[in-house]
Amino acid sequence: MEKIKGNVFCFKDDVDTDQILPGYAMSSPEEELKNFALKGSCIPKFAELVNKGDIILAGENFGCGSSREQAPVAIRQSGVGVIIAKSFARIFRRNAINIGLPVLTSDYVDEIKEDLSDGDVLEVDIDKLKVTNINKNKSYQLNELTDVTLETLQAGGLINKVINKLNEKGCKNG
Repeated sequence: MEKIKGNVFCFKDDVDTDQILPGYAMSSPEEELKNFALKGSCIPKFAELVNKGDIILAGENFGCGSSREQAPVAIRQSGVGVIIAKSFARIFRRNAINIGLPVLTSDYVDEIKEDLSDGDVLEVDIDKLKVTNINKNKSYQLNELTDVTLETLQAGGLINKVINKLNEKGCKNG
C-alpha cells in the first residue's frame, strides 16, 4: 500500500457517530456527506479544514453509537487517508474497512499526541505498521492487522476485494 502523509486532527475518547455525521445530515445525498464530516465534534469546521491524505488521531472507542454506515463514508469522502485510534467501535471499524478506509490501532496514541506540535505532518506506512512524525523524525508502532483486513484495505474495500476474487476465478464482472 502507498504511504499516507498528512496533517493531523486529534480527538479524544468516545467520538460517536452522531458527532461524526449528525442526524440532520443523514438525508443528504451520499456525495454531500463529506460536507458534514465531524460537524458535531470538537472540530465542527473539520470538513472545511481537512485535505486529502490528512490523518485522524483519536482515543478509545472511536465511532461508537449507532451503526450508521454513512459515518465512515463521510470521513472517507472528506479526504481523510487513515484513522489511528486506541480502539474503535466494532461496527464502525467493520464499516470503514468495507469501504477501504484504513482504521488502525496503536498502543502509542497518547505518546504520538504528546509529541505533536502545530504543523507536524505524520506519515503512515500500513505495510510496515509504522507511523512517523516527519517533522521530528520519530516513529511509533501500529498494531497488527489480520491478513483478511489487510487484503480488504489493499483492494480498496470489500466490493473491490470480491471483484478481484471473482476475476481470479475467471468470472467476468459486469
